[in-house]
Amino acid sequence: MVEQEKLLVPIDEYLKSGIHIGTKFKTNYMAQFIYKARSDGLFVLNLQKIDERIDIAASMLARYAPEEIIIASRRENSWKAVKAFGKATGIRVFAGRYPPGILTNPALDRFIDIKLLMVTDTWPDRNVVKDALVIGIPVIALCDTNNQSNDIDFVMPCNNKGKKSLGLLFWILAKEYIKRRGMPEQELKIEDFTEE
Repeated sequence: MVEQEKLLVPIDEYLKSGIHIGTKFKTNYMAQFIYKARSDGLFVLNLQKIDERIDIAASMLARYAPEEIIIASRRENSWKAVKAFGKATGIRVFAGRYPPGILTNPALDRFIDIKLLMVTDTWPDRNVVKDALVIGIPVIALCDTNNQSNDIDFVMPCNNKGKKSLGLLFWILAKEYIKRRGMPEQELKIEDFTEE
């Protein structure tokens, strides 16, 4: 049983959001994060490992100022969560299409120099991951049971398709980032990050 007092949020919050519910497929790399397979064929991610990895991801993010990070997400289910995260932390987010070349071409007027990239899904966000690889910056990626981990520096296992799961994850990360950076406290409501 997961020790309740050591989790970032109560276990019920994790369970309600479905953050641990994976897909019917698993990659070899993601097998280490899988707790079991359900009778309906869905793989279930290990909640304790999810919590541990959120904690590590929050520490990685907190090493950098908001202008040194971008969050990219092509997956529409995450747009509300990543926009709320960006608003709360000041970190630049690309919810939707990532503008090509803004990390790799200094001649562009919208060029940005960053030190860390986070994506919500390695496949739809593959172009920004490739750009990060070219310039040699670390990549944190939210990965479901079916994701590949090629070119990823830190895998954050979770249900990266569910709105509630993504909302909870970015709500926790926003709170932890603000706290660990010593930024002024603000009341963050989970409802601002998630959709019913």
